[in-house]
Amino acid sequence: MHSLNDRQHMAVKHVETPALVLAGAGSGKTRVITEKIAYLIRHHQVAPHHIYAVTFTNKSAKEMKERVFKLLKDDNSKGLNVSTFHNLGLNIIRREYKHLGFKANFTIMDATDSGQILKELMSKQTVDPEVLDGVQWDISRWKNAHISPEQAIENAEDATEQARAVLYQLYQKQIRAYNAVDFDDLITLPVTLFQQNPDVLEKWQNRVRYLLVDEYQDTNAAQYQLVKLLVGIQARFTVVGDDDQSIYAWRGAQPENLALLKEDFPSLELIKLEQNYRSSNRILTAANQLIANNTHVFEKSLWSEMGLGEDLRVIACANETQEAERVVSEMVMHRFKHRTKHKDYAILYRGNHQARLIERALREQNIPYVISGGKSFFDHAEIKDVMSYLKLITNPDDDAAFLRVINTPRREIGASTLEKLATYATRRNISLFDATQEFGITQELSEKAMKRVGFFSEMLLEWIKEADSIAGEAVIHFIKALMEKIEYDNWLHETANTPKQAEKRINNVRDFIVWIERIVNKALTEDNEERTLTSIVSHLALRDMLDRNESDQEQDMVSLMTLHASKGLEFPHVYLIGMEEELLPHKQNMESPGLEEERRLAYVGVTRAKRSLTMTYANKRRKGGEDVACEPSRFLFEIPEEGLKWEGKPGVVISKEENLQQGNDHLENIKAMLNQKAV
Repeated sequence: MHSLNDRQHMAVKHVETPALVLAGAGSGKTRVITEKIAYLIRHHQVAPHHIYAVTFTNKSAKEMKERVFKLLKDDNSKGLNVSTFHNLGLNIIRREYKHLGFKANFTIMDATDSGQILKELMSKQTVDPEVLDGVQWDISRWKNAHISPEQAIENAEDATEQARAVLYQLYQKQIRAYNAVDFDDLITLPVTLFQQNPDVLEKWQNRVRYLLVDEYQDTNAAQYQLVKLLVGIQARFTVVGDDDQSIYAWRGAQPENLALLKEDFPSLELIKLEQNYRSSNRILTAANQLIANNTHVFEKSLWSEMGLGEDLRVIACANETQEAERVVSEMVMHRFKHRTKHKDYAILYRGNHQARLIERALREQNIPYVISGGKSFFDHAEIKDVMSYLKLITNPDDDAAFLRVINTPRREIGASTLEKLATYATRRNISLFDATQEFGITQELSEKAMKRVGFFSEMLLEWIKEADSIAGEAVIHFIKALMEKIEYDNWLHETANTPKQAEKRINNVRDFIVWIERIVNKALTEDNEERTLTSIVSHLALRDMLDRNESDQEQDMVSLMTLHASKGLEFPHVYLIGMEEELLPHKQNMESPGLEEERRLAYVGVTRAKRSLTMTYANKRRKGGEDVACEPSRFLFEIPEEGLKWEGKPGVVISKEENLQQGNDHLENIKAMLNQKAV
């Protein structure tokens, strides 16, 4: 702890009362959390298994855990709980599923599964489909606000909202019948559990002797309630957050949760971390002055010992095509001049659509790049197939999985047969699999159809019985045998467009099985326990949902990402493109409070830069098939003039000679670079 600054030291050692650590960008907040965990274990004799640290991504949780293990070295840290909010919720539900009325082998449904269920429910409603458009988003919003279906129905302001709330109620009833939960339930169900079962809450409060929460400004209402319930009246906790980096209101985040803490916990200690260890002072001055235009409950100002640093640049471009070409050529020259790596650069933007022209310009220059938030490994059809088989085997009530695999590979079970099966199951209020087991279904299906359905049902029963008693290495053997039994490789060859595509898909399945093998081996090494198939399926389902936007930054590639995806990352050199009115700030958020969140988004972009920051905008941009004039973002004018170099500032007339000279200088730089490269 000797290398911590005074404020960090104070945050680590403050244990007597609850603490809010207001941590500015690049101020070492993760280090404070990890040092505090070590301090609690070493100096306050808090057992590791009674310490819970919670964050929002698997990547952050993994980094935090690794840092703590490194700090503690030989000290016993076994049993330490470092996880995401949703992993913590899943752990609570797993242990207390009986109190919630679930069976042990419940399924976690992803957005696709939930969407399919909603689609089926909507088809049975008499309401205009347009009225229910976007209802999946509404359900998530209600759950994040910890609003039950009954409350949503009661509070509905008009017929449209009433119809959506009723569908929410039907959806909850349906997934409960499937013995399933969705991603949002992983938070709302533990909150409901604790509110309705004081004895269970007391048990968990005794288990959680100290709670640490990272990125607290990103918590929603349900997560705030979960934290409040877990810490109880003893309030042994530290939360770390930054209201200036709250950029997730669209998914329920409430930065006001920081201020709410002071009301709920009057003895709360506020500790500000303002020394930045990432950026030059020119960058921090720009960030401070930009964000000062927002209203604040807590005031802070970042500073650094990194020196003044380079001037910030603003480049005006004729259109979006020139913007992309200019950014890439600037990067090429800068990299050649400073002998940097590709991974030292990031190009940030407000919306994914802005990446297309940048990608094209990078490809033309043969520059390797990676886009954050690309296609998830779990989005591949073959991985979805395998996951659906495993989900169905561990939870036969999972109708979404049943429907996906019953004809994969093809078993000649037609749509009309499935429709009759579904109608019977709905009438009997049972799952599709259970319907195949009842005598009554034989009266609904033809002899031929019944034979095919029965054959699949019998196979599934065998797999369920076999999987029930296996763990560890036996799980791997089971999955491999399952793939051989259904001749899945042959199916991939039959359905692929080319042999090469088939091999690629087969290799994806192989990689998936290797990954499962690693999970099994890791559990044996770290926790000395054998993973069951059910626990592996739950782990993978949650990993898929949490990891979709977490990209690997290890390779030497230029990073392309949205401003939302960039939070928590840092790069030596940043290009922030599309700094225009109606793009940043976005046209849908031109008024408060949306405008303040847009400014926080720009602030996040600025504070990703360590050494240099270049911002660009287009004078015209193609919209709806025609060129539309654009205005520079108001945020550019909120940055201090001193240390900001404009190229093409509005209102400043550049003579033809100056314009020609700028172009010639740019061309000469490229020529000089190419000549040196040739030598």
